[in-house]
This record gives sequence, structure tokens and C-alpha cells, in this order.
Amino acid sequence: MNTELEIQRLRHPLRFRLLQVARVSRLSPSMLRITLSGDELDGFVSASFDDHMKLLFPIDGVEAPAMPTLGDDGVIRFPEGQPKPVMRDYTPRRHDAAAKELDIDFVVHADGIANDWALNAKPGDKLGIGGPRGSRVIPSGFDWHWLLGDESALPAIARRLEELPDDARGLALILADSPDCRFELAAPAGVEVVWRYRSRSEGLEQALDGRDLPSGAGFVWAAGESGEMRPIHQQLKQRGLSKDRMRVAGYWKRGDTGAHESISEE
Repeated sequence: MNTELEIQRLRHPLRFRLLQVARVSRLSPSMLRITLSGDELDGFVSASFDDHMKLLFPIDGVEAPAMPTLGDDGVIRFPEGQPKPVMRDYTPRRHDAAAKELDIDFVVHADGIANDWALNAKPGDKLGIGGPRGSRVIPSGFDWHWLLGDESALPAIARRLEELPDDARGLALILADSPDCRFELAAPAGVEVVWRYRSRSEGLEQALDGRDLPSGAGFVWAAGESGEMRPIHQQLKQRGLSKDRMRVAGYWKRGDTGAHESISEE
């Protein structure tokens, strides 16, 4: 194998940070961008678009979530006598170390604590984050790149498109609820961006049926609802794509809002 195309796995010291909302921006009817800021962002590292971190949400009526500490024994401990915050996995969309800012994009057309918090967020509100604990750095030097996912994967896909070199080639295939959920993405000229919509029964698996894998060394990254990602994983395997040339993840699961699983590593 070309060592320049090997995935690099990095570990980062685990830190928990209490940040505050600086700005709230509407990207589409179904997507909000929350910009967090604070001195505690010093030392924050997110080396890959594939990273995820824990968001710690305050409970109703409490200004800030109870923040845990990491003991010398590596055990995470929450303050006694305080309710443990609800935690969810999210992608670091953009980090500006100089400005001490961190963008997180929220899908806001479903029920749940993250959805409700984002819809009501305003400057000054507090949110905790933990991690990322590690990064899976996928090289950008592949001959082609496929990025597949629903709206939960859009932050990672959008970040990857911005980070790819100008001469990158490939496909970004995105499933949204309806055309109203679409917004402009910055992508290299050689990467085709295609939107599909649940309102028209246009799934990702069916959209791939008429597309052959390009020639050369490529990588497929896919994430979304677990039940929709498993057939895509099977289809990629049947096409002969090796395990080290794909990453397929379930970012959520119907009936289980806290689910997050790696399908291609099962």
C-alpha cells in the first residue's frame, strides 16, 4: 500500500471546556450554526473533518451544565449532587484559534435536547464540550473522493470539501428532507455536489446504483442514519472496495437519538 494514503490515527489529551454562545446563524430552514467562544478554547485540536466531540447541555432552569473533571487515574467524574448533563456527539465544523471561536452546525427539524437547545440559543448561553479525544486523518491525496450522507453528516462533508485541494476530484452526495434544506457548499471544481430529497423518496443507496467507482485510488466516506448506511456499506463491499478505502458510520438511529456507531469497522 502507498504509505502516503494510509489513514493516520491521532490521540489528543481529553479536556472539558465550558464555552459561551457568541453568534447564531441560520444556514437553511433545517440547519443552524452556533459559534462558541471562550478562553478555554486554548489548546483545542481538531485534526480531521471526521472528528467528533461531546456536547454537554444544561438542564432546564440551569445556566450551565455540570462540568466533569478528569482524574489522574483517567476516570471522568461529575460533581456530586448535581444532575449529570445530557451529552451528544457533534462535529467541530470550524475552529479559529486566533479568534477563540468554534462553529457547530445543528440539524433542527427533529425533537431532542440538542434541537431544542440550538433553537433557543442566544449570545451568552453556556455549553460544555469534551474532546475530541482523537482524530482519524484521511489523506487528501487520493485520486478521487466520495462523500455521502444525510443532513447529520453535512457539517463533516462541508468541512471536508473546504479542506480538499483545488485539484481534487469526486462526488458529494447529500440527502436532505426537502429542497428547502439545501444551501451552497464550497467545493473544488472537480467535485460534483448532488442533492437528493426524502420528500421525493430519493435515497442515497438508489442514487449510487447508476454510478461506477472511478479508476485509481479513492476513498469513500459515508455517514447518516444507521439503517440507511448499512446497505450502502454492503454495496461498496460488493463493488470490491476494500475496508481501508472506506469509512461508513451511523451518526444517528431512528428511535435512539444518542446512537453513534462505526459500521465499516464492525
